[in-house]
Amino acid sequence: MTDVQTERDVVDVLMTDHREVEAIFVELESRQGTPEHRRQLADVVIAELVRHSVAEEAYVYPAARKALPDGGQLAEHEISEHADAERTMKELESLDPSEPRFDELLTKLTATIRHHVQDEENDLFPRLRAACAREELVELAGKVEAAKKSAPTRPHPAAPDHPPANKLLAPGTGLVDRMRDALSGRPTSMRELREKS
Repeated sequence: MTDVQTERDVVDVLMTDHREVEAIFVELESRQGTPEHRRQLADVVIAELVRHSVAEEAYVYPAARKALPDGGQLAEHEISEHADAERTMKELESLDPSEPRFDELLTKLTATIRHHVQDEENDLFPRLRAACAREELVELAGKVEAAKKSAPTRPHPAAPDHPPANKLLAPGTGLVDRMRDALSGRPTSMRELREKS
């Protein structure tokens, strides 16, 4: 049996995601590397953000609704920011890095996500830790990690973003996305990208 006090909780998992995405943003902002490498970095960051958002919408925001007095309002605000980012990612995914619009959209996405991360890390996450039992936060971490494994890897702005519909549809959409990724050779993680290099 593992000790709940030493296990990572949901906030730890999500903050790790935030750091990984930020590192990719920094690399993209440097505008170094070939256009192909920048396209692949953009694909990886899109996949990471979509998986992260799907997991938050399925498990973290429902927990906030339940645990926090203003959880419903907070969750809707976060979901709205996800939707804005997803629309930007949808447009970004089809652009060549040599097109001026690529960097414009990347700048917009980076600003949106950095604002969102700041909101979560300064407000939502500390409040969730204060309002929820450690065991619940550790259990949520497991659910989030599992959801990310079956989540879509491409933006689907019209897909449902509230339970139960999102929990029902995301795994099927994720399967289709992963098949498309495999057939096209699209990397969806930094590990895959390093293996291709």
